[in-house]
Order: sequence, then structure tokens, then C-alpha cells
Amino acid sequence: MTAQDQLASLRQKFLERDDTSDPNGRIYRDKVTGEIYFSVTRILSETSSEESKKALSKWLERPGSSQSRDAAAARGTSAHDHMEYLTKTASRLVRSTANKRGVWKSGSDGLYRAPEGITTWALSKALQGAPRPRLHGEGWALCLRGYLLDRISAIHSTEFSIHHAAGFAGTCDLLADVRHPESNESKLTILDWKTTGRAIHRSKPEHYENYRSQLGAYSLGLKARTGIQAEAGVLVIGRQSGKPQEIWLEKDELLQEENNFLERCERFFDELHHQLNAGTS
Repeated sequence: MTAQDQLASLRQKFLERDDTSDPNGRIYRDKVTGEIYFSVTRILSETSSEESKKALSKWLERPGSSQSRDAAAARGTSAHDHMEYLTKTASRLVRSTANKRGVWKSGSDGLYRAPEGITTWALSKALQGAPRPRLHGEGWALCLRGYLLDRISAIHSTEFSIHHAAGFAGTCDLLADVRHPESNESKLTILDWKTTGRAIHRSKPEHYENYRSQLGAYSLGLKARTGIQAEAGVLVIGRQSGKPQEIWLEKDELLQEENNFLERCERFFDELHHQLNAGTS
């Protein structure tokens, strides 16, 4: 099976999401074997630094924090849904047009690409016909959508599912060719949409270590399922107004985050086994 076929297979749902069986968080279950995988976000949450956990606990103690958290979750869902609509609509338009014209070209990574002009046209059409984002997330969605025309030169897969023998599973927002912020060279990139109420300090990686490790997890899952190694990762962080913030991971940084996430998986499962053994003793 080619890399392109392997990537296309990720649109199929091999795992069932389960948010109720385990009170501690989301799991995924293989429909055939029954094997259980733990969500990427759960592993990240439970292996966060003590400093991050204390900061979150302190914030949750503040009056109105639960309402703020719910509002942040609602705007994030709204913005993600809007971006998913745009990228999936554009992807369908690209496939239809490129198939009719017979203009696909295969890259050295085994993936097929339509001419960049078709992708730009398809994104423009998707933007023109898109329903208005839900009100509570409109500013953030409008902030993120501008990134599509500015930086995306090819769309490969949207909202694709990954899982890995290390015991984790999740859904990645987008695999696309993204123009590098400095060289403008298009690179095969794992992209994750985020929303925030304030800018993230680039000089303090510990403030977004989970986001970086999340890209590493998706890169690992993509490679395990398809053999495809992404050349970069990018966090695109929407704000209520203005342009989105971009945090770019070069390939060596992405590979480091793959290793970081595997180490966090080991810690997570060590602690999980410790808890299970303590519960049965």
C-alpha cells in the first residue's frame, strides 16, 4: 500500500471513543481486538509538570474559573469546527478539480499534490461559502481562517485518527504543506489549531510544553500508521482579534517532541500500573 493510500485509510475509524467507562478520562477501544488506548490529551494532562499542575489548581480555586473554563472550551470547539469545515470543503474541491484535470503530481514522500493554484482557489471558495462561526467563537475562528490563504499550499488530511503501540490515540487537526515563516518554503507539516485569551510567551517553552508534546504524539502516530515523517510541526493559536500566533517546530524539534512524548507515556503507564496494583493489594 502506498503512502497516499495509508494516509487515506486514517479517515476510517478503527477505534471507538469512550468518554464514560473510565472516570479518569477518555479512552479509545479497538473495534475488533478490544485493545484500549488512552487519549493523547489525558496522558499530557496527567504527566504535566508539578509547576503546571499547581498553577492550574490555583487558577481553578479563583471565583468564576469554572465559567471561564467552560467559555474557553466552547470557543475552542466553535473555532475548531469552523476550521474543520473549511479544510474538508477545500480538500473535496481540490480532489474533484485535480481529478478532472489530471494534474496530480507525486512528491518524494509518496504523497500526491495538486498545483498550489488549485488549493488556493479551493480555500477561497470554501471561505466564501462557509457558514458564520458560532458567536462565542467567532473572533477566534476569523483569526485562524486567515492562516489558510496566507500559509497553506496543499491539504493532505483533515481530522485524521492515529493510534500507536505505545498505548495512545487521538485526532490530529491537519496535515498540510505549510510555507515556512522565514524561508517561505513549503514543508509537510502537522498542524494543531489552538485558541487562547492571551498570547503565549515564546521565551517560556514550559508554558506550552503540552502543546509541543501533542505535536510529537501526532507525528509518532502518523509515522506508525503510514510511514510518513512530517518535516515540521506548527501550533496556530487564534486570538479574539488580529493575526494568529504561530509556534513553529523544525524537524529536529519535532523529533525531540516525539521522544518527549514517549517518555511521558512511560511515566503515565508506570503510574497507572502502580495505581492498579495498589488497588488490588
